[in-house]
Amino acid sequence: MTPADLAGVNLRMPGTDAWQFLGAALGAAPTPMAFSEVYTGLSTGAVDGQDNPLPTVVDKKLYEVTKQIILTSHLVDLNYIAMSKAVWDGMTPEQQATVQKAADAAAESGRQKQLELEESLVSFLQEQGLDIYEPDVDAFRTHVQAQYVGSEFAQAWPEGVFEKINALGN
Repeated sequence: MTPADLAGVNLRMPGTDAWQFLGAALGAAPTPMAFSEVYTGLSTGAVDGQDNPLPTVVDKKLYEVTKQIILTSHLVDLNYIAMSKAVWDGMTPEQQATVQKAADAAAESGRQKQLELEESLVSFLQEQGLDIYEPDVDAFRTHVQAQYVGSEFAQAWPEGVFEKINALGN
């Protein structure tokens, strides 16, 4: 429920420096492990937990080797609409506005569908016998951000971005 609860928990995280930092910042003992090994790692006890969105937990049947799910809402899957700057710059302002409006609508539609999917997956996971918990997100946010601010990762961000991100959560 709080970062202290993760002390000593071997949490599978991707092997990059940023993901390993996040695992430690959350309070866990981050354990790098290839995604293809997560099911076996959970079933053998090589790791105590893993960090993936609910659709991945269900699609990869990780719920078969899991006893509980913690709903952190810290990772949102999304799709990008991308085009080259040359194509964008070649559009009239009206065309740009139309494309932006369509992209915004698509993003909101995708977000709503993801929320609906996750809600149905929570019910499915409960039906499979898993316990579902909602942690103290503010405790995690405070703990992680305190470590982030003094890290090498914070140095690469433009000034003010951190504050803008936090403003989105309020």
